[in-house]
Amino acid sequence: MSFLRTCFNGINTLSGLCILSVPYALSEGGWLSLIILFLVATLCCYTGLLLQKCMSASQTINTYADIGQFAFGKKGKILISTFMYLELYLVAVEFLILEGDNFQKLFPNANIHIGDLKIGGKETFVMLVALIILPTTWLRSLGLLAYVSLGGVLASIVLVCVVFWIGAVDGVGFQEKGILWILNIFFFTER
Repeated sequence: MSFLRTCFNGINTLSGLCILSVPYALSEGGWLSLIILFLVATLCCYTGLLLQKCMSASQTINTYADIGQFAFGKKGKILISTFMYLELYLVAVEFLILEGDNFQKLFPNANIHIGDLKIGGKETFVMLVALIILPTTWLRSLGLLAYVSLGGVLASIVLVCVVFWIGAVDGVGFQEKGILWILNIFFFTER
C-alpha cells in the first residue's frame, strides 16, 4: 500500500508542478528557454546522484543533517538543520501567501467586517487556508496525506481535461507561433 501512496504523492507533485508551470515558463521565456529548463533538470539529476552517493557512504546517514554532520561535523549538522527548518517554514508561509493571492483574484470582493474591524480578502483567505491546512500537521502518520494527493491527482486530471476541451472545442489553441527568446525576462526586468 505504501508504494501506491508514494506513486500518488509523486504524480501529484510532478503534475502539479509541470502541467501549467512549464507552458507558462515557455510563454514568459520563449522557446529557447527550454535549454535552461533542461539544464536545471540535469543539475537536479546530478544533485540526486550526489545525495545517493552521500547516503550510501554510511549506514548512519538518513537525513540531510546527517550528511552535513558526516561532511562538516557538528557545525555542519546544525547549519544544515537550521536551513532545512527555515526552508520548511518559509515554504509554508509562501504557500499561504500564494493561496491568499489566488483566492483574492477569484473572489475580489470578499472582505470581512467585524464591528469597526475590516479584514481584507487576501488576509481572510490566508487565515482560511491556514485553518484548513493546520489539521494536516497533526497527523501521526504522513501516509494519510496520500489520500490528499489522490485529490490533487484527480484535480490535475480535471484541469488537463478542461484545458483540452477549451483548446479543442472552444477554439483556443496552438497557433504555431511564439517568440524564440525573451532575454529581458532572465534579467528580472519588466516587459
